[in-house]
Amino acid sequence: MLEIITFGCRLNAFESEVIRRRAAEAGLDDAVVVNTCAVTAEAERQARQAIRRARRTHPGARLIVTGCAAEIAPARYAAMEEVDQVLGNREKLRAESYGEGVSSRSDDGGATQAPATLVDGFEGRARAFLQVQQGCDHSCTFCIIPQGRGGNRSVPIGEIVAQARRLVEAGYRELVLTGVDICGFGADLPGQPRLGQLVRRLLALVPEIRRIRLSSLDPAAIDDDLWRLLAEEPRFMPHLHLSLQSGDDLVLKRMKRRHSRAEALALIRRARELRPGIAFGADLIAGFPTESEAMFGHSVSLAEEAAIDYLHVFPYSARPGTPAARMPQLSGQIVHGRAARLREWARAALRRSLAARLGSIGEVVIERGGGGHSEHNAPVRYAGPETPGSILKLRFTALEDEALRGIAA
Repeated sequence: MLEIITFGCRLNAFESEVIRRRAAEAGLDDAVVVNTCAVTAEAERQARQAIRRARRTHPGARLIVTGCAAEIAPARYAAMEEVDQVLGNREKLRAESYGEGVSSRSDDGGATQAPATLVDGFEGRARAFLQVQQGCDHSCTFCIIPQGRGGNRSVPIGEIVAQARRLVEAGYRELVLTGVDICGFGADLPGQPRLGQLVRRLLALVPEIRRIRLSSLDPAAIDDDLWRLLAEEPRFMPHLHLSLQSGDDLVLKRMKRRHSRAEALALIRRARELRPGIAFGADLIAGFPTESEAMFGHSVSLAEEAAIDYLHVFPYSARPGTPAARMPQLSGQIVHGRAARLREWARAALRRSLAARLGSIGEVVIERGGGGHSEHNAPVRYAGPETPGSILKLRFTALEDEALRGIAA
């Protein structure tokens, strides 16, 4: 028995599949690996809770903790009585790490490279994640992830193409390009190719790819090739997720973000002109240090003006060692109250977005459990014959909670 519990981003999900392969190579059995996230204090709390639960459920198993939280604070996890072994982000991708006695973080801030072993698939998932880069060269004041992941390192294009072919051969119709800062792809490679050039080459060299989707994008770094793909390439999905973080210019400056409110809105307008009907997701932080009620209101009005479809809300969480943690903090009551208000807006916005698609026809990647996601990333429920990974044309006939009901078109 090998169980892997994954927290956090799509990159962690990709790496959990590498861990599965590496652990099998090492002959690891009767073990639980917890692949942690450090983006918020809540993510760490959930990981510690999962560690304790895993020990109760599997009292005799070897319990290994890895991921960004373990990379940044290995001693904290090594001190937990439930934990047998702690691995850094580099070590977790090596088969030899799953022998006895390997522990601690790497000496380079968790700077992992592209795994040499190709991933065949993702347990329980109908859409595949494809790693294109690692780490981040920026210094957002709230973010601790560079401490856990190191600086930007790109996966060579040839390796990305080989991994894409492997996933397509395994039956995956949709690939989601992922990393820590995917717009940073190529800055460290010969010729400095950009993300858009990578997507063009992937689609040309692996024509069997039916759909490509991107994970979170930095609004300040969308290149010309990506704009052309959005306008011209039907396999490039009409859905962008933007790392906005705030709608207030002063807060954005204090976060050390590289875009302004006006630039974010201009980007969204341009995308809609190039691809009518495109859907947008966005990340927003509620309760950043020094954020006034008026500043928070600018975030809400940005989401409204941009007509964001899918809003991912983070209550601000002070990360030790980051510049924002040294700024004047808001009370927890204010932070969580603003996050709750923003989430309430997000639920209403999602219902409006989904309702606007009633009566239309979409192509849905079918997932296990009777549902899937459309090309616009809308969640869809489907009660027909289920073949996970297939793409079906469905007509959207009803709105059920926070999903569309689809029937064969």
